[in-house]
Amino acid sequence: MSYCLGIDGGGSKTTCAVGDATKLLATVVAGPSNIIRVGETRARESLHQAVREACAAAGITTEELENTCIGAAGAGRSEASSLLRKILAEIVPGQIRVVADTEIALEAAFGQGPGVIVIAGTGSIAYGRDENGKTARAGGWGFAISDEGSAHWTGRLAVAAILRATDMTGGAAEDVLRQDFVAALCRPWGVSSVADLARAANSIPPPDFAALFPAVAASKDVLALELQSSAGKELARLAAIVTRRLFVPYSVTNVPVAMVGGVFRHSIRAKSDFYNELRNLDPRAEINPQIVEPFYGALEIARRAAT
Repeated sequence: MSYCLGIDGGGSKTTCAVGDATKLLATVVAGPSNIIRVGETRARESLHQAVREACAAAGITTEELENTCIGAAGAGRSEASSLLRKILAEIVPGQIRVVADTEIALEAAFGQGPGVIVIAGTGSIAYGRDENGKTARAGGWGFAISDEGSAHWTGRLAVAAILRATDMTGGAAEDVLRQDFVAALCRPWGVSSVADLARAANSIPPPDFAALFPAVAASKDVLALELQSSAGKELARLAAIVTRRLFVPYSVTNVPVAMVGGVFRHSIRAKSDFYNELRNLDPRAEINPQIVEPFYGALEIARRAAT
């Protein structure tokens, strides 16, 4: 029996799947393994834990794995790719393929066919492929200057919005809802006031702004709702850039589009406004309402390598 391993190595979590030639046998979730964001030590811990637990859940040993594929942001950089391959080779035998997170997401959404995926997790990017195999991307240039609509982008703007609201009210909380939102934003960073929130946001190295996204997604505060809406619209604009570049107007009537990542999964407002804005920008977009799981694509790429 041939067993394969597919891994989605993200900035917030790592999803690992074990399968044979036809069936998915087990999936597990571990900590983050985006080596650019969390470093080699944390990435190694998360990946080794994920692989061991996935194999145990599938009832096999790591030595039985024949083909592995990991998709990760930054895998296009040779240094990051080599390091990920080295980390996995410490625990799994056989062939190891390291590809971009966009590649496994595209595979999970469309197989080897055409379409556009929008990834909105810790970071963000729009990526697509046309019927001739030509690819294009928009966004995804890093959290300091890009990643529009991502969890990091939204978390950073949430802090800025609270500080602006504080300035406008002279430091007084407007209502209980706003107080609840401030408290929810403070909690992930272990602080207790707006001033502490500002200090944490400006610390070196920068804090984990993506950790604030669940608070934004869960809040009914008008600032939180506006931020979710802005995230959805920014992601739609990235998608429209790619649909227009790859699928020239009037050349095709329908453009398949898929959504990936926690921003879409956890924010109904962001998902809804993404859909409406993209349909407005490019009416040809046919948006799959289901959130795509990239680890399926990684597992399928590993399976193809085994044939």
